[in-house]
This record gives sequence, C-alpha cells and structure tokens, in this order.
Amino acid sequence: MHVVGVDYGTLSGRAVVVRVSDGAELGSAVHPYSQGVIEEGLPPDWALQSPRDWIEVLKVAVPEAVRAAGIDPGTVIGIGTDFTACTILPATAEGEPLCYAEPDRPHAWPKLWKHHAAQAQADRINVLAASRGEAWLARYGGKISAEWAFAKGLQLLEEDPELYGRAERWIEAADWIVWQLTGVESRNVCTAGYKEIFQDGAYPSPEFLAALHPGFAGFVGKLNTAPIAPLGGLAGRLSAQAAAWTGLPEGIAVAVGNVDAHVTSAAADAVRPGQMVAIMGTSTCHVMPSDRLAQVPGMCGVVADGVVPGLWGYEAGQSGVGDIFGWWVEQVGRSHEELTELAAAQRVGEHGLVALDWHNGNRSVLVDHHLSGVVVGQTLATQPQDVYRALIEATAFGARVIVETFEAAGVPVEEFIVAGGLLKNAFLMQIYADVLRRPLSVIGSDQGPALGSAIHAAVAAGAYADVQAASKVMGKRIERAYEPDPERADAYDELYAVYRELHDAFADGRVLHTLRALRNRA
Repeated sequence: MHVVGVDYGTLSGRAVVVRVSDGAELGSAVHPYSQGVIEEGLPPDWALQSPRDWIEVLKVAVPEAVRAAGIDPGTVIGIGTDFTACTILPATAEGEPLCYAEPDRPHAWPKLWKHHAAQAQADRINVLAASRGEAWLARYGGKISAEWAFAKGLQLLEEDPELYGRAERWIEAADWIVWQLTGVESRNVCTAGYKEIFQDGAYPSPEFLAALHPGFAGFVGKLNTAPIAPLGGLAGRLSAQAAAWTGLPEGIAVAVGNVDAHVTSAAADAVRPGQMVAIMGTSTCHVMPSDRLAQVPGMCGVVADGVVPGLWGYEAGQSGVGDIFGWWVEQVGRSHEELTELAAAQRVGEHGLVALDWHNGNRSVLVDHHLSGVVVGQTLATQPQDVYRALIEATAFGARVIVETFEAAGVPVEEFIVAGGLLKNAFLMQIYADVLRRPLSVIGSDQGPALGSAIHAAVAAGAYADVQAASKVMGKRIERAYEPDPERADAYDELYAVYRELHDAFADGRVLHTLRALRNRA
C-alpha cells in the first residue's frame, strides 16, 4: 500500500509517494507556481498567491510523482496535504475564491503567510485584547501576529468593505485545498488554533470583535463553518473531479489539512514531549509537543492537539532566515557556495560584526513585523563573506533566544531537530550547534513536510491507529548529527551577549518603525 503527501510551499508544490509499511519515499515531483508570490505593483508588505497554481500542483506534480515511483495508482490508499500558514483567502459558500470573479481587486486574492500589511490591525487587536484581559491572548505569548487570520480579515474589512461583505468564507488554504479534493468543507485544529485564535472550544467573542470595528462583529461566521477536525483525521473521500486531476483512485482517504511546519514533526519522528523541530527554509518555524501548558512570552501559540493529538503543541518562529541569505547573495552577486567557503575559513568574531535577523520582521519573541534588519560593526575593510557569516550567526542567535525563552517559561527543550532546505549547508548547521551549545539532530528526509502529510494520510486511511504509531514506523531522523565545539561555543557566548544587547535596544521599534514610516511616506 502507498500514500501520497503534497506539500504546498511559498514558491512551489511538491508531491511524494511513500510506502505505508516503512515510510520509504519511492518517487517525487515538484511543480513551480506559474505566478509565484504576487508582489509587483502592490503596496509595501503585500504578498498574494493564485489558487489556480495550487490546483496545478494536483494536476501535474501528483501524477509525475506516481510515475516516478513506478507504482500502480490503484495501490494508493490515501492523500494528505500541508500548506504555508497563515495563507488565507475569501471565498463563496461553495468555495470559489473571490479572485476568480474579481481579479483586479487585490483583496480578492489569497494573502500569503508573509503578507505583513496588516500590522496596524494586529497592533489594535493586541492593545484591545490586553486592555480587556482576554484570556486567549496569553496562549499566543501576549501578541497576535499580523500574519494571522483576524488581522488580515480586519484589513480586508477596512480597506475593501464591499468585498468583505461578499466573502462568505475566510478560509485557510490548508482547508481550501482539502475542500477541492473532497468536495466537502472541513476545518483543521492546527490552523484554527494557531492562526484563527480558536482556544478552549471558542473563537474571540462578537463583543470583542465589535469593539475593533462594528462591521467585524460577525467575522467568526466566516470561519466557523465546519466542525474542527483532528490531525490525522479523515476529512473525506477523493472526489471524481480530484481523481481525474491526480490520477488517483476515486474514494481514497483524504486527510484533514495541516501546516507545513507542524506536519514535519511526524516525518522526523519527533512527536514526543520536548522534541523541538526547526523547519529551516525561507523562514524558520519551531514546533514542539509538550505535556506542559505554560505562558511563553512571544510564542506564536500553544494549542491542544495542535502538533499531535493528546499533547500541547507549541509554535514559535523567525520570519526571515534563508530569505535573508538569498537577499545578500543577490546584492553582492556571489554564490552561496563561494560565500560559505570564505566565511567558514574565519574564526568566531573575526569579522567584527553582529546583526539582527529582522529583515522580514520578528515573529518570535517580539512579534513585530515592522522591525527591520540591523548590521553593526562594518568598516571599509568589511567583505561580503563577513556580512554573510554575520547574517547566518544572527539567525542562530535568534533561535537561541527562542529556546531560552521556552526553557525560562518552564517548557524544556530536550532535543533540537532540524528539517528543511538549509540542512544542505553543513557550515550553517555547525554554527547553530555551537551557538545553541547543544547537539543537533536532523530529519532523515529531504522532503519532510510532504513525508509528514503522507504519514497523516496513512493514519486517515486506517493503516495506523494514530500519528504517533505511524511516525514511529514511517518517520526518520539522525540523532546528534552535529555536536557543538566547546571553544567556538564559548566564543559565541560573547557575541551572543552583544546580540542580546542590540536586540533589547531595538526591540521597542522606536528607531526602526520611524525608518519604515519615512520609507513608506517617501
């Protein structure tokens, strides 16, 4: 028996065919989105996507992966999907995206996770929630992100109220794609909890929402349109239309939707308390199951059953990691390989630099997407490889802030496991081990989210009793793949102290917000 996992990323979708009995990955295919990230001609901080690109992944990548695997499609018993989040769209009650009928209205299109233009709305939500003592705020580290459903929904209402009124659904792409596969609307516990402020069986009250804007009082009616379904659950059966798209048998199991980061825990067999998985790519998302409920300042959220059923699931993150390195490479016209080789020849601190990794804002622990990057210590002798190394170190320092914040709040991190595309850079991995002063385990797959989705599909199809059982057989990781070097770790402690001083000095946003405002006005 086989299952298919489909991972929807920022720039492309990937499908992988996996054997149910042992998790062997037999074939895969990647389909780049034709429209990619839609930013051109839009105001600052906007980022949109096209739903048609997502459907094309089903039509192209899934059949290609099945052909590459060399299997009979009739042996496929289930399909699972994961998505970036919060990537969210307005739709009709039948699930049709409003951008199909209104392509010239930006707010009709899905807002990608890195759409940060709703920061002002997020700020108001946070101020009001704190002043009213809303109990759910503590579950998100004291701040709601501009990336999430309520801030983006309020932006839609305030900037295009007519379109807001026509949006009968405000739905995560993670749930929308499952709707297209099954013909049945569903809502998953992961995005509902982390991105839509669903806690203890309820969303924020109409009274709270009306205090933000009178027209926002009924917003939850656009979200609360189907029961909240568990991860690994059966969302429905593959429809005839979706079977024609994918070449898979009609009626096979379709797993409940999930988020790309959270689903990766199953792929790394990291579904036990204290196993923190850092999915490192364009950005980094940190997810961890735990048997303890605590208030962790600046976390993205803690959700019951949010990573695996039966445990609390914690999330934190860094908004820019690989994107920052890619930006620098583009600016200086050098390759990652060349800059890595030159940077690796340096001793810790030799470049004389410290950077703040906020080029795409700060997700954790400051939760402010209007912060921006800082590099301190440059001279006329500073070389491109110096800045490149400082930027890598800055992201490692940011990860250390997150780990230390969790442990200070009483939520221990027992094992730090890395997944994602940045695993390919061994130099970067060693810096993280040295900065964190702890061993790094690594996932045993190059396509963790897709494998994780396939594992959830196996559970939805009934091949395993639960996600933990499936992960034990089908997931894979290499323990202690990178060990910290004590001498370098000591040197990094000194640099980290400078980073923390810089971090705290710029954390209030007074300087960086002023610069952003001047830029926007200009």
